[in-house]
Amino acid sequence: MVLCLLPVLPSELRPIIQIDGGKLMSSDINELYRRVIYRNNTLIDLLTTSRSTLGELVMCQEKLVQEAVDTLLDNGIRGQPMRDGHNKVYKSFSDLIEGKEGRFRETLLGKRVDYSGRSVIVVGPSLSLH
Repeated sequence: MVLCLLPVLPSELRPIIQIDGGKLMSSDINELYRRVIYRNNTLIDLLTTSRSTLGELVMCQEKLVQEAVDTLLDNGIRGQPMRDGHNKVYKSFSDLIEGKEGRFRETLLGKRVDYSGRSVIVVGPSLSLH
């Protein structure tokens, strides 16, 4: 996949929460965005500061930017998923939307319906086969 522009989720989907003691807790996706921005800025600095930059160094930094974007979109796609200091795996964009607790099934598709019921259909043992 080739991206020229990286989409950024709205701030409501990647909140910063204040917890006990005044500490701030950031969403995992914010850390992954920060990592992409840092690596991209390093690449830009490398390209603008020196015209005689080694091609291998630029290619290595481009690869690091690509890995950061891959981790943002799907953590673990390149083998070992990225973890924080407490050995907790970061939740990537794909983790936010997939599965039963994901954005689509939990909020967009899961709607309450009035006057609906749920039942289990079982076969009565006394019924004949005809």
